[in-house]
Amino acid sequence: MKSKLLIIALFMAYTTVKAQQIKLDSILNEIQRVNPQMKMYDADIRSMDEDAKGAKSWMPPEVGAGFFMTPYDTKMWKAGGMGNPGMGQFMISAQQMFPNRSRLNAESNYMQAMSSVEKEKKSYSLNELNAEAKKDFYGWIMDKRKLKILVQDGKLLQFMIENAELRYKNGMEKISAYYKAKAALGKVQNMTVMLESEISQNRIVLNALMYRDKQQPLEIDTEYVIKDYSGIALDSGTFVNVRSDIKAIERGIQLNDLQRKLERTKLKPEFGIKYDHMIAFGNLPLRFSLMAMVKIPIAPWSSKMYKAKIESYKWKGEALSLQRLMVINEAQGMTASMLTDFIAKKRQVKLYEDNIIPALKRNYQTMQLGYQQNTEEMFMLFDAWETLNMTQLEYIDQLRQLLIMQSELERLLEIKK
Repeated sequence: MKSKLLIIALFMAYTTVKAQQIKLDSILNEIQRVNPQMKMYDADIRSMDEDAKGAKSWMPPEVGAGFFMTPYDTKMWKAGGMGNPGMGQFMISAQQMFPNRSRLNAESNYMQAMSSVEKEKKSYSLNELNAEAKKDFYGWIMDKRKLKILVQDGKLLQFMIENAELRYKNGMEKISAYYKAKAALGKVQNMTVMLESEISQNRIVLNALMYRDKQQPLEIDTEYVIKDYSGIALDSGTFVNVRSDIKAIERGIQLNDLQRKLERTKLKPEFGIKYDHMIAFGNLPLRFSLMAMVKIPIAPWSSKMYKAKIESYKWKGEALSLQRLMVINEAQGMTASMLTDFIAKKRQVKLYEDNIIPALKRNYQTMQLGYQQNTEEMFMLFDAWETLNMTQLEYIDQLRQLLIMQSELERLLEIKK
C-alpha cells in the first residue's frame, strides 16, 4: 500500500512539474494580456474614443440677466407726474451659436481617427516586447543545453582525474595531464555558476514582461523550431502590410489630412441668434430684441491663422510621406541583410550537426578506447575531450545566434508566432 501511495505521489509531483513548464506562445499571450505597457495603450485608445463621442456637440448657450439702460437715481424708475412713464429696464438675454455642419463632420472624422495611430503604436510595442521575450526564452534554452553538456563534462573529467591518480601511483601516468584535468574541472564549475546566473536573469526578465513577481518560480518548455524564411518576399508591399510602425505613419498621414480638412471648414461662416427680453419699469411696455449673428473668418485679419495652419499641415503630410519611405527602405535593407546572415548561419549549424561534432565524438571515443587499452596517454585523451567540449559549446553559441537572428527576422517582419 505504501509503495502504491509513493508511486502515486511521485506521479503527481512529476505531473505538477511538467504542468509548470510554460511554452513560448503562452508567454507571448500573457505579455499581451497583462503587460502594463499594453494596458497603457488600451487606456489611451479608450480615452480618445470616448473623447470622439462629443465631437458633434454644439457650443453651450449663453444666458444673462441684468439692468439695461437704467438710471442710477432710483426715483426716476417709477412713473410720475407730467407724463413721465418711468425709466429703466431689467433684461433677460439668451444667445446660441449654430456650428457649421461641415466643421462638425470634419471634427468628428478627425477625432474618431485619432485612436487608430495609437492602435498601431500598441502593435509595434507588443512586437518589440515579443522580440525581447523570444531572445530571453531561446537564451534560457541554450544555457540549459550548455549546462547539460557541462554536467557530462564534469563526470568525464572526474573519471579522468580518479583514473590518473591511480595510474600515477603505479607509475603509468604523467602528473601534468592530471593537473590539466583538475584545472578544466574548475573551469567547468565556473562556467556552470555563470550559466545558472544567466538563467536566473532570463527568468527575471520573462517574469517582468509577464508582470509577475520577478523571483516567481518559472520553468520553460525547451522545445524550439528553426523556421525557413528563405522564400519570403521583401518588396515594399510586404512591409506596408505587416509593419505596425509603417501603418502608424500611414494613419498619421490620414490624420494629418483630416486635420487639414478641419482647418479648411473653419474658414466657413457660422451663424447664431440672440434674444433679449426687457421688463421695463414704470409704465413702459415690455420690449424685446432679436438679432441674427454671423462669424466671418474669411476676413483678411482673421483668416491668416487658418490659412497658415492649412499650409503647415500640407508640409507635415509631405514629411510623413518621406518618413514612410525612409522606414520602408531601412526595413528592407535590414531584413535583407539579416536574412542573408540567417541562411548562412543555418548552413554553419548544419555543418556542426552533420560533420564536425560527429567526427570529434568518434575521435574522442577512439582515444578513450585506446586509453582504456593503455595504447594512448591521458593528455591525448584530454586533448580529444577538450576539442570536443569546446566545439560542442561553440555549436550551442552558433545555435543561439541562429535563434536570435530568427527572432530579429520575426521582429522586422512582425511575425506574431
